[in-house]
Order: sequence, then structure tokens, then C-alpha cells
Amino acid sequence: RTAWRRHLLAVSMALFCLLHNPMDVHARPANMSSLKDKNSPTSKEENEILPPDHLNGMKLEMDGHINKGFHQEVFLGKEMEEFEEDSEPRRNRNKLIDIFRKVDFNKDKSVSAKEMQRWIVEKTEEHFQEAVRENKMSFHAVDPDGDGHVTWDEYRVKFLASKGFNKKEMADKIKNSEELKVDEETQEVLESLKDRWFQADNPPADQLLNEEEFLSFLHPEHSKGMLKYMVKEIVRDLDQDSDKKLTLSEFISLPMGTVENQQAQDIDDDWVRERKKEFEEVIDGNHDGIVTMEELQEYMDPMNEYNALNEAKQMIAVADENQNHNLELEEILKYSEYFTGSKLMDYARNVHEEF
Repeated sequence: RTAWRRHLLAVSMALFCLLHNPMDVHARPANMSSLKDKNSPTSKEENEILPPDHLNGMKLEMDGHINKGFHQEVFLGKEMEEFEEDSEPRRNRNKLIDIFRKVDFNKDKSVSAKEMQRWIVEKTEEHFQEAVRENKMSFHAVDPDGDGHVTWDEYRVKFLASKGFNKKEMADKIKNSEELKVDEETQEVLESLKDRWFQADNPPADQLLNEEEFLSFLHPEHSKGMLKYMVKEIVRDLDQDSDKKLTLSEFISLPMGTVENQQAQDIDDDWVRERKKEFEEVIDGNHDGIVTMEELQEYMDPMNEYNALNEAKQMIAVADENQNHNLELEEILKYSEYFTGSKLMDYARNVHEEF
């Protein structure tokens, strides 16, 4: 969980990319959750009980990377999958027109920052509700006897079984307080999960998690205390001088890859430029060059309405070609890739006739 271990992991990933696909090299450590999803299929059981690396509607990933899909997540909500699964341009265009009409709350054929803010909060709440529904299934997976609570030892056995260890053997060893002979990586994950488990255990601390506490364990965005813990973990990994604050240089200095070529350098430059812009324009609220834990927590809070308004203004500015600080349908269709991840052709064809 230390920055040094993250550096080793980043170097390993870069070497893996170089050896297996020399034309597709990343100069910065890739998002661990996306790599895991694409390259390391996990069992359904493991997915149910492990905290996800990626949280919908959160600006940063658990590993401190900027969430590339954030704008789409807070614009589409639960409709994200429809755009991912259905790439037919005309149908996507009609869906986007329908969304525009819903965002345009006062029906004046123009979306203001306040209307976009209202929409972002609503879509974020959809992600919250989806997490609650998923948590019910996940909690049932770790609480098969249905007594309404799970001990750390019960969870540990379930986790180790999902990683391929013998369930009965692990349960017996834990019951008898014997040493668990697991590999270093599994041990490190266990230690991280244990810290997170005890953070999610609300007072009075009884080392048992009920369904609500288990939701906080899997989804820290649902608890102010767990959100604060998540921020502390991110700061600890990036904070080079241990002052519990982040400077710009610390925020943009995640370990570099090992490949020396122009393509890698271009990716690296884009990565630094993106993080620099986010640090200076969004996270560092008072523009003093320092990001405190409080500032980072405010930035990370998905239900912060002030953040939602700022996000709404930024999203509008991307597509606001006529500079009226609002979005018209033509603009949102033209910049559909930014809002939905889907690029539409002939965006302006008969656009007024749609109304």
C-alpha cells in the first residue's frame, strides 16, 4: 500500500506491456481497475466481496488516478450501459436528444448550469442507489446464515476462498490462530482490507459489520468517515515529504514507466498536463499551491452540490460554442463523445425538427 510498492507495480506493468505489446505502452501506471477488468478475469464470488477499484461518480479512482469516465457517469447515470452496449449512431442520437429534454427542466430548449447541476446530483444519486442494491447481494454472499452481521474472520475466509485457497483449511487455521501461509501480494491485500474493515466498523467497535457498515466498506463514498479514510490513503501514497498535504509536483509525480520513446513521452506529457489542470483549476480551491486533506475530501465528495455546480459549468464550457453559458441541443449533439463516449455523425441534421 506504500508509494514504493506502487512504484514496483507500475514498473512491472510497464515491462509487461513492453514484452507483450510493444506498440501499446503507457508511460504512467495505468488504472488498476480497468486493467483487472480487461486482463485478469475474476470469479463472480470475488467481485461480489471485494471493494471495487472504480467507483461511479467519483473524481479519483482508489489508486489516485483521475477517473476518465467521470463526466459520462454523472451525465448518463444508469443509462451508461445503454450507450456502451448500443453503438448504433441514430439510436444513440435519439437517446441523447431524450436526455437533453429531461435536463432542460424549464423546457426553454437550453440547459443552464443550475439545470445541469440538478441533473448531475440526480444521476449521482442513481449510482448511489445502484451501489445499495449491489451491496444487498454482496452482503448476502458473505452472510449466508443471514444473522445480519459478518466478522472479520468470516470475511477473511470468504476472501481467501475466492483467491483459490482451501476454504476449510483457512477456516481451521484462523479458528486455531495458526499462521496463514499466503503469498506476499495476498497478505498485503489482506492487511489493506483489514484496515478498511475496521474503519467501516462504526462505534461501538465490535469487529462485526452489518449491511450498512458493509456498504461503507465496499463503497466509501456512502460514508463521510470512509470518504475521509479514502482521502488519507490517497494522500499517503502521493505525499513525498509526509506533511499530509499535496503540492502540484507530488500530485503529478506518480512513477514513470520504463519505456523511452516518443509515443510514451507524448502519453506522459498528456497525463501530466491533465493532472496539472485538475490540481490548479479544480482541487486547489484557494489556489495557494497546496491541497489539504480537507480540500481533497471536498473535491472527492460526490454529493457536494457546490462541486456539482462547478462541474456543470465546466461541462457546459466544453461545448458552449456560442458562449452564452448555456447548452443548446446542437452543441450537446456535436460534443456527444464528451458527454456519452459515443461519437455521433450528422449531429445537426434536422435537429430543430426533433422538437
